Amino acid sequence: MGGDEAPQTRHRPRPVGRLRRVTGSPRGKGLVSFLIPAYNERATICRVLDRVASLEFPKEMIVVDDGSTDGTKEAVADWAEGRDNVKLIVQPNRGKGAAIRAAIPRIEGEIAVIQDADMEYDPVDVPALIEPIQLGFADVVYGSRLSGGRPQRAYLFWHLVGNRFLSLLTGVLYNTTLTDMETGYKAFRADVLRSLDLREDDFAIEPEITAKVCLRKLRVYELPVAYYGRTYAEGKKITWRDGFKAVGVLVRLRVRG
Repeated sequence: MGGDEAPQTRHRPRPVGRLRRVTGSPRGKGLVSFLIPAYNERATICRVLDRVASLEFPKEMIVVDDGSTDGTKEAVADWAEGRDNVKLIVQPNRGKGAAIRAAIPRIEGEIAVIQDADMEYDPVDVPALIEPIQLGFADVVYGSRLSGGRPQRAYLFWHLVGNRFLSLLTGVLYNTTLTDMETGYKAFRADVLRSLDLREDDFAIEPEITAKVCLRKLRVYELPVAYYGRTYAEGKKITWRDGFKAVGVLVRLRVRG
């Protein structure tokens, strides 16, 4: 998800249609909010929404179309027709971080889950991901692709090396044992996510979240998740440039303390 380099100009996200509130329970009580950034993911977005919708707990889906040109927003609008728990926000292409930040003010749930739109992460793992938060043990839970125990597609070697290096650097700088700092699957107490003051627009949102969570010494848990990685030919968007930027974000936020 996300474009490549995002321009610095900030735009206000434009909601499409009315923003729907989940019905049936008091605002936020037991509700899980899925934040779904999407950039040119028409081929997979409806499958992701189907998988999320099938989960057996109250949920809302906040989809942020980040300037897609392939009909992603139209596919979401068609899928959401007649449903009262889907919110669609449309904004110019600015990157994954900007899409996540646009979704945060619309959260109504007690728990927020970042869900990529490309089916690399399967929502079947979410009940286990959010359980430590529901039980009161965790403020944040990371779904690790690198800790073993769940299906993993054999993917790009240098991406694996980069992910392990970034996680090692995170451990050194922030005194943590996270095995997969860059994971796309992160769950939060919603109030914690709102409080992080996130500013990055692109894939640098991942190290920024990790740095700010660690600096605040929040209760972080980690558990294995399945990973069905894509190749660039299949639509993968993150590149080695994002890895170098992640290093800069981790070091800069550590120095600032």
